[in-house]
Amino acid sequence: MVLTIVLHNIRSAYNVGAILRTAEGFGVSEVILSGYTPRVDDARLLPHLREKLNHEIHKTALGAERLVSIYLCDDIMAEFAERKESGWKIVGLENNLETAKPIYSINQPDLKNVLGEKVVLVLGEEVNGIDHTLYDAISAFIEIPMKGEKESFNVSVAAGIAMAYLTIS
Repeated sequence: MVLTIVLHNIRSAYNVGAILRTAEGFGVSEVILSGYTPRVDDARLLPHLREKLNHEIHKTALGAERLVSIYLCDDIMAEFAERKESGWKIVGLENNLETAKPIYSINQPDLKNVLGEKVVLVLGEEVNGIDHTLYDAISAFIEIPMKGEKESFNVSVAAGIAMAYLTIS
């Protein structure tokens, strides 16, 4: 499976760095940063703010930000449309959903076959999840079963769990 990760409206630079490090470790083909997700070397920021974000991302990425392919996207819906035309399946990682879209458990034995060879995995904001305006572009959702009292994992932890299931044979 070829896996691309989308980080849309992730607030924490530390989460971005942790996800980049995990993505590099699992051989993810590319990470797309969209919305207000912090970016490495963001030319739109004042130098002192850019340096601060670079430091925060590097603190958890530990250099992976220079090893993994990172794509900055200003129009994620257009990107999703292009990917769909090229045979990619757009999949959201979310929990506690009420949607008509298919929802699969991450540990479903045939999940990789259901999703196909080219998957874009969308991760959303830490508190509210994936922005509902993206739902129309998403073909299916996957969720991570939880046994404890908490309702969700940290986005970087959830990303790591998903990447492990989707990239390891």
